[in-house]
Amino acid sequence: MNTSATTAGERPATPRFYVKGLRWWIAVLLTGVTVVNYLDRTCLSITAPVFKTQLHINEVEYSRIVVAFQIAYMLMQPVSGRFIDWINLRKGVAISIFWWSMAQMLTAFAGTPLGFASFRALLGIGEAGNFPAGAKTVSEWFRPHERTIATGIFNMGSGFGGMIAPFLVTSLLMTYGWQAAFVVTGVIGVVWVGLWLLVYRSPAEHPWLSPKERAYIEEEKGEIVVQDTPSGTGVWKVVLLQKNFWALAIARFLSEPAWQFFTYWIPLYLATERHMSIKSIQWFAWAPFLAGDFGSLFGGVLSPIFIKLRCSVLTARKLSTTVCALLMMFAIFIGSAPTAVWAIVFFCIAAFAHQAMSATLLTLPADLFPKRTVATANGLSGSFGQFGGMLFTLVVGYVALNVGYAPLFVAIAFFDFIGSMVLWALLREGPRQTATNAA
Repeated sequence: MNTSATTAGERPATPRFYVKGLRWWIAVLLTGVTVVNYLDRTCLSITAPVFKTQLHINEVEYSRIVVAFQIAYMLMQPVSGRFIDWINLRKGVAISIFWWSMAQMLTAFAGTPLGFASFRALLGIGEAGNFPAGAKTVSEWFRPHERTIATGIFNMGSGFGGMIAPFLVTSLLMTYGWQAAFVVTGVIGVVWVGLWLLVYRSPAEHPWLSPKERAYIEEEKGEIVVQDTPSGTGVWKVVLLQKNFWALAIARFLSEPAWQFFTYWIPLYLATERHMSIKSIQWFAWAPFLAGDFGSLFGGVLSPIFIKLRCSVLTARKLSTTVCALLMMFAIFIGSAPTAVWAIVFFCIAAFAHQAMSATLLTLPADLFPKRTVATANGLSGSFGQFGGMLFTLVVGYVALNVGYAPLFVAIAFFDFIGSMVLWALLREGPRQTATNAA
């Protein structure tokens, strides 16, 4: 260990200690951010059976509350991505977490559908920064063959958040009321802001990153290195004019409805269609989110397996999405499952498949676009995903109330498969830098 001091303003090349495999700890840190994100988001669906009854809110009104979040999230994802590309990851993520945590706590004061919708819209504005920041972090800290694994790790936070929520939120709900659930989960986010600011720095500035690992991260010869555009070229232009962006945007538009449905409607489905009590939901609703976490890891390792079989990086990404989309077909059986337990089993398989596919879709911006535009590209494609999820949520409210849930499960089973086929039809490898220029 070298303990000598550094000159002010210089990169701390001689820190007190180095952390072995720091890039993987950064991925774990992102996982924690995503846990907080989904804990706050999922709190609404866990408390919904109670506040809907107390405040006389029906399924259609509830779907509009969810859509208010989705609209704000959809509109703000590209803005948040551009903001993070501009201001830097450390500050951008801290601002996002603090904003959405304040909005989460304010939701405790909602007493009408309009009040809920307003505060959930504020939540959506803040939470929109999470995944663009994650994609940008992966592009800066990981080489292409490691990116889906890193994305799978940080995307596990969505499952962990959804898994923790039934226990934490239900306990708060039953002991102190639904308002306390929003306040406590919001406070957790504020605490996480401090942890993020304490730990995170960029690879170029991090005092815990060893020279050996820094050199490894920067060495990308033989792998995808996207050719950058002249510095004067606008970021929006770089992203929107690429055919590959539209392939990714369409795939996310088709894929997102499934996870939106799992996040917001599983507790209500189990309560209304399967007649489960709040206590029973507490013990079962977490299972699909745990399955989703295993799916994130599975999706993360699929691409490296195909790469080892001598597939190109983008071919490996396409093959991965196809495998996951075929598994998603098990969602068809949720509505016809003979018991609630079997319905949850099929929910688990579908959540596993969807999150496995998401590990690839969330990685693609880092593969397809220059590093200075990755957060923007992720935010823009995420907006299309949210738009698809929002449209589906509007449909869910009416179909669930008037027909039932069965047709919805058939729809989400096919959406991921169609999205995968779009990638095969449209996604192409773009211009690459030479090894000399990439160095």
